[in-house]
Parts: sequence; C-alpha cells; structure tokens
Amino acid sequence: MSTQRPGPMGRGPMGAMFGAPPAKSKDFKRSLRKLLNELGPEKRTLGLVLSLITTSVIIGSFGPKILGRATNYVFYGFLGRRMPAGVSKADAITGMRAKGDNRLADMLEKSSVIPGQGIDFHAVALLLYLAIGLYVFSSLFMWIQGYLMAGVTQRTVYRLRRLAEEKIGRLPLSYFDTQSRGDLLSRVTNDIDNISNSLQQGLSQILNSILTVLSVLAMMVWISPELALVSLIAIPLSMFVSIRIAKYSQKQFVAQWDWTGKLNGHVEEMHTGHALVKVFGRREQAIADFETLNGNLYESSFKAQFVSGLIQPATALISNLIYVAIAVLGGYRVATGSMSLGDVQAFIQYSRQFGMPLAQIAGLMNTIQSGVASSERLFELLDAKEEIADPVDAVILDRAIGEVRFENVSFKYSADQPLIDDFNLTVKPGETVAIVGPTGAGKTTLVNLIMRFYEIDSGRITLDGIDIRTLTRDDLRRQFGMVLQDTWLFTGTMRENIAFGSLDPTHEHVVEAAKAANIDHFLRSLPQGYDSMLTDDNATVSNGERQLLTIARAFMADPAILILDEATSSVDTRTEVLVQQAMAKLRKGRTSFVIAHRLSTIRDADTILVMDKGHLIEQGTHTQLMAQKGFYFDLYASQFSEAAE
Repeated sequence: MSTQRPGPMGRGPMGAMFGAPPAKSKDFKRSLRKLLNELGPEKRTLGLVLSLITTSVIIGSFGPKILGRATNYVFYGFLGRRMPAGVSKADAITGMRAKGDNRLADMLEKSSVIPGQGIDFHAVALLLYLAIGLYVFSSLFMWIQGYLMAGVTQRTVYRLRRLAEEKIGRLPLSYFDTQSRGDLLSRVTNDIDNISNSLQQGLSQILNSILTVLSVLAMMVWISPELALVSLIAIPLSMFVSIRIAKYSQKQFVAQWDWTGKLNGHVEEMHTGHALVKVFGRREQAIADFETLNGNLYESSFKAQFVSGLIQPATALISNLIYVAIAVLGGYRVATGSMSLGDVQAFIQYSRQFGMPLAQIAGLMNTIQSGVASSERLFELLDAKEEIADPVDAVILDRAIGEVRFENVSFKYSADQPLIDDFNLTVKPGETVAIVGPTGAGKTTLVNLIMRFYEIDSGRITLDGIDIRTLTRDDLRRQFGMVLQDTWLFTGTMRENIAFGSLDPTHEHVVEAAKAANIDHFLRSLPQGYDSMLTDDNATVSNGERQLLTIARAFMADPAILILDEATSSVDTRTEVLVQQAMAKLRKGRTSFVIAHRLSTIRDADTILVMDKGHLIEQGTHTQLMAQKGFYFDLYASQFSEAAE
C-alpha cells in the first residue's frame, strides 16, 4: 500500500524487535467470570450434570460405610468363634475384667459379638453386593455426566469460535494494522483449543471434587466428629499453600501464552517471506530471533508448569500427614472401645477420599490457570473496538451508476499526523481516474476511504449522491471490484478462484470471464483445465497468470466501480500488455480508480490526480499536466530519464 502505517506489533517484517511479556498477572477473576458466563446457554444441561454428579457422589460415599460394616461382621464373627458357646456376652465381659483385660472388655462391650457364633457370611455377601451395586450406579451416573459435559464444552467452544470469526469481520482495518497475524491466529486457534481442554478436564472434575469433599466430610462427622475435626485441618492448609503458589504461577501462564502468540507471529512472517529472508541473507538472524522467542516460551512454560505442579505434591503431603494422624488416633480409639474396627476402616477410607479431591483440585490449578490466561487473550480480541455499526434504516442501493464525490474530506491514522485534509473531488460515471504520487501521499488511503475500510474524520463521501455512511458496508462494497498488486488466490480449483464472490458462478460465466481476461487459453492447456488445483503459493503459476486470474475474478463480480492498485507492477513487459488489454476491457463502461507508479500506463486516463502528503496538488489529463510542467511533469520526466539511463 502506498501509505505507510505502523507495522504489526510495532516491528518490521523481519521481526527484529519483540515486546516483553506482562510483568504482572492480568485480571484472573474477571476473565474467569466472563468464561463462566459463556456457559449461560448450557444452564439446563449443567443443572442435569450437577444432579448426576451429586447423585453419583452421594451414592458412592456410602460405599466405605457399608464395607466398614462388613468388616465388623467379619471381625466380630472371628472374635465370637473363639469365645465359648453358651456364655452370655455380659458374663464374658465380666470374666475379662476379672482377668484385668479392661481394654478388650471395653471393646467387646460396645460391639455386637455373640459368643460361640462365627462369621455371618450371608450378611457379609449382601453388604458386598450392595456396595458393588452402589459403585456401579455411581460410575454409570459419572459416565452419563461425562458424556453431557463433553457436549457442553464443545458447544461452548463452537460458540466462542463463531464469536471470534464474527468479531474479526466487524473489526476495522486499523486493528489489523497493529496486530501480528500469527498472534491473532494463535488467539483464534491455540487459545480456544486450550480453553476447550480446560473446560473439559477442569469443570466437571472440580464440581465432582467439591461435592466429594462435602459428602465425605458429612460421613466423617457421622462416624466421628472428633476425627473429622482433625481432617478439616487439611482444608485451610491446602488452600493457603495452593493460593500462594497459584498467584505466582498465573503470571507465568499469561507470559506463556503471550510468547506463544509472538512465536506464531514470527514463524508465520518468516514462512511468508521465506524467499526474501534467504535473498537478503537474514536466515541466521531469523533463526536467532526464533531461538530467542522459543527460549522465552520455554522459560515461561517451564516456570508455569513447574510452579503450578508444586501445588499437588504440597497438598498431598498435608493429606498424608493428616492420614497418619487419623490412623494413630483411630487405632487408639479401637483399642479403647470407643470406635469399632469397621468404623475406623471406613473413616480411613474417607480420609483418603477427602484428601484426593483436594489434591485433584490442586492438580487442576495449572489447567484452570492456563485456560483462564487463554480466555484473557480471547476476550481481549472479543472486546476490541468494532467498526461503527451500519445504520438501521440504511439506504438500499441495487447497482450504482458510478458517480463518486469527496466533499471537504479529512482523515488521519493518528491524532498527531494528519494525512488527508479538506480534500474535494468529483468523479463522473464511467470515468477513469488515475491517482499518482510519491509513497505515503495517500493514494491507497483514498480508495480505502471510499469503501469505508477506514472512517473519515470530517466531510463526506457520496456515491450517486448518497452519503456512503447511510449504506450498509456490504451493500457499498458490493459495488466495487478490486485488482491489487498482491494477488490473493486460495487453495481450490481455477474455476473456484475465478468464481469467488460471484452471485452466478456458472461454468459459462467463468469461461466468459477467463476469455475477457486473456487467460482462457492458458487454463485449457492445463491437464485438468478449469478444474486444475491451485494453492496460494503455487509456483507453477506465474505472477502474470495469477494477476490475470484476479482480473477474471473481477469480470465475474461485474462491479459498477473498479479499483486497480498497481496491478501491473510485478509482471514482465509481455504479460503487462495482456494485463493492460484485459483491464481496458474491464474498465469499459465502469468508473475506475487506477493507482499507478508507472505513469506510462495511465496516460489515457480521463483525469489524473496528483497527490502529495494527502493533498490534491494537480488535476487534469496527461497532456494538460505535462503542459503545466509541475509536479507531474517532474515525476514523468524522472521515470523516463531513468529508463533511458
């Protein structure tokens, strides 16, 4: 483009300068709240998931209690079998106290031992069957909630991808002038994928862990409030350790994803300009820049994963210490007869279950933090300032006649650097207007303003007497066709590339457009003809042939107004003749704006606009401007003197 603007990320195409990652963590709570708000459409399903998890956890929480009761049957049967039959329990206890076995007597006094009676295997079997049934139903409910949660996650991520794609369509061109394409792609792909992983792995697991803690705690209080109080010590200790570690690791996760975006931007730039990188001998520098970015990403990722990984072993250590304390106290209470062996066994199982959810939550902290860091980057994109909304009562324009007026138009990219000031111009239907001038004069900016890629600061631009701001952008841009210096072709067939943007992409119209663009013969000479595949960087198609394909595409669109921006600057002389012939056919009967540096190509224009520093300094035909011997004359003379030399 003719007008210079700030490059992406504030750096040149070689990516020699890289910004440092944020020094402090961003707003974790706000981003987490916004991410959870995106789950709003899934409230019903999430409610069902919560019900299934709750049911599963409650059912599963009775398992250790039932197994503890089965243990009591086995233990009491084992003791009863070794006691003489026919003796009452009270007599047996009295005899033990007489012998000085007070602890054993206390234990038997609160048990259900029957002297002479062995293990009730039938009762034990029923309890085991009941426990197995509870665990099966608990697992079934967890499987169902896992299936539902996968749907919730993928639908949410689907909506986020759609929102991101729609947002990109509503962002002004100025936003992309200041953003690295690689970083933008990273936000839409890598960050959304990371959010998906975080939701899938973290959300249901955290719900399950929290409910498990609550249900297990209730069972522990039921069995022994004193031992439950000991177990509760693990919660504040684990939370304190987790929060302290998480605060530091969150900074590293934010840095990790920032460096990921910068690395993607660098790789994308180097791949796009691979040939130029080699030609200018910048391969070693590009590799060095890659190593710098890759090293920064390695360091931030290592710190993020290592620091957040400390949470789980720290909480596991606390849980193990609590487990040891419970085992010692529980054994003592069994010996004193204040608790049954089965209850102690159940309580120990509950204490392990109580510690596992805390360790799981701690282990998920790195996943959650990474997902929230990605959501911060995604919401930065979604919250970016959009284009001014189209008017609700927009004027309907079917097909323009082609009259364009600039009335006192002023525009600047930045507040302290005015570019176009008080510009006036009238272009009549069917005229060809050539715009010439030095680099940075505002040539391309002028046509971008017509199509509202940028909004003017003051004045107005009209199309057929209608202020373009009263039209929808789609309706306005539908009136234009563009052929640019940088040819853009996508992966697909030749036919699909030519038909791109056409409302009537029939084969007959494609062939007519190809003939008009002087490329039909070339396409028919290909092995697959019009169905030959093409990629954006296909080396088998020359620059001139690519340019002719874009001209054929413009023929297919059949626009009322045509914009040609340096369309012949990158082709050889012979191909330029073909391109000029095709463009002459294309301009016929249409209002055309031609931006050119080669002044020899625009001598037949109806009007030539000479711009410098955003101002229209000369206007007229080629003959008139040459006769004035002003700025245009000097430009023309300099080009031909250079050609002669």
